[in-house]
Amino acid sequence: MFEPFPGNYVWNLSTNIALNTGAQINEVIDAITPIVPLAASGDEGTEAYLEAWSSLGDRISELAQEDLDAGHPLSAATKWERAAVYYITGERMQRVGYGPRVEAYQKMLDSFAKLVEHGGYPLERVEIPYEGTSFPALFYRAPGAGPKTPVIVQVNGLDSTKEMMWGSPLRTELGRRGYSILMVDHPGTGEALRLRGLTAIPDAERWASACVDYLESRGDVDEKRIGVLGWSLGGYYAPRAAAYEKRFAVCVAWGANYNWGELQARRAAREGENPVPHYWEHVQWVWGQPDFESFMAFAPAVSLVGVVENITVPFLITHGSGDRQIPIEYAHQQYAAAINSPKAELHIFTPREGGVEHVGGDNMLPGASLISDWVAENL
Repeated sequence: MFEPFPGNYVWNLSTNIALNTGAQINEVIDAITPIVPLAASGDEGTEAYLEAWSSLGDRISELAQEDLDAGHPLSAATKWERAAVYYITGERMQRVGYGPRVEAYQKMLDSFAKLVEHGGYPLERVEIPYEGTSFPALFYRAPGAGPKTPVIVQVNGLDSTKEMMWGSPLRTELGRRGYSILMVDHPGTGEALRLRGLTAIPDAERWASACVDYLESRGDVDEKRIGVLGWSLGGYYAPRAAAYEKRFAVCVAWGANYNWGELQARRAAREGENPVPHYWEHVQWVWGQPDFESFMAFAPAVSLVGVVENITVPFLITHGSGDRQIPIEYAHQQYAAAINSPKAELHIFTPREGGVEHVGGDNMLPGASLISDWVAENL
């Protein structure tokens, strides 16, 4: 993994994810070089991290507007796409309630909305009706798809967003094979959490079923070929959804979050590395728990033990051999539990292939390609 910040795994992983989801390396290096000495300085450094990325986003957004004013909307959209990457990269590292974080997130949404408007992609922002409210998603229709397109529902992790999923090579790799994708800010993530107060729930099939209901209502979706895929904590959500929502025809876990609740006890005992700063505050916010004690009492509910056995469709589990966040043993445990899947497969990415860090943070393309090939074979 590219590690420009000595000893700071969190910043390094975040920077690599940006580079895997649309950032330009020279722009990134110019922006982060001044803050390298702050990588070990705690909250002060984290706030400087946001400032560096937000300033880069501001500069690229200004250039985008200049392109649009000059009559070049496609060039403008490309820049707004990168600006959105830069804003979210700084935003997601910040503590809950930090004012500049809120501002950066809104700038990210505004930039991405301009991408949707001017980019010329078969992309639309949609709303998923859900238990008296709704949550937002992005629907990307595969270029050249017929009147009824198969769709993969992609769900988030602990701190990712639908815009980050858009930038991943998974979207383009699936699209090249004729599969559309619904990228979801479900409860506990993205806009659903930040702007609507919808916190995460263990029974993810509730909101996942709402996604299927929405897709079936469109008229341009092949209702028999809808799959679910999750990365990072989505490696819990997607298998949980497939276990109890039987309309999903395939399931993929990109990162085997088999027993996330147990892992929290291990982290509390200072095993492993934090995926984001202010970790305990962050997970309490995501799950709607008022304090650390309440969260730790709640966390064991977030487990696939006894759940994976209910998956009755083809099921792919992938994991990086060098994942520093989710123990590789969970990948083997999850695979062993998939006794009722007609085709359960486990793939561990090696240094020879690339994609060995958490959810391929070092290189997402090997995972995106393998997953897309598997989907094409099984859906």
